[in-house]
Amino acid sequence: MSGLVLKLGPHERVLINGAVVENGERRSRLAIMTPNANILRLRDAIHPEQAGTPVRRVCYLAQLVLSGDTAAKDARLPLLRGIEQLSQVMNDHDSRLLLAQATAGVLEDQHYQVLKALRGLLPREDRLFAAHA
Repeated sequence: MSGLVLKLGPHERVLINGAVVENGERRSRLAIMTPNANILRLRDAIHPEQAGTPVRRVCYLAQLVLSGDTAAKDARLPLLRGIEQLSQVMNDHDSRLLLAQATAGVLEDQHYQVLKALRGLLPREDRLFAAHA
């Protein structure tokens, strides 16, 4: 993740390689220069009880890698399977692009990018579930 820039709001928390870091009183920017650092914005974190939909389950698995709770090598196959399953249902152009980005992120061990791409699918998933409710 060389060159990743995090823009943090006041008192926003982020998990960096297992350590929780809290921003101060003002907005700030952090440049993460270490390649393959595990970064997770805690405001974006999905709690286990929230991982009840297909996209959220795959997001949660990527998040476990970023939090250090699962090794990247152990998550690779389940992530790729989950992305493949999502591609069976989410086959519009925009979803395919996000799924391709997520797949590339898994293959390159760039799990922040995986999570970012998958989170882009959450609004679509919400609309699909709302249409079937």
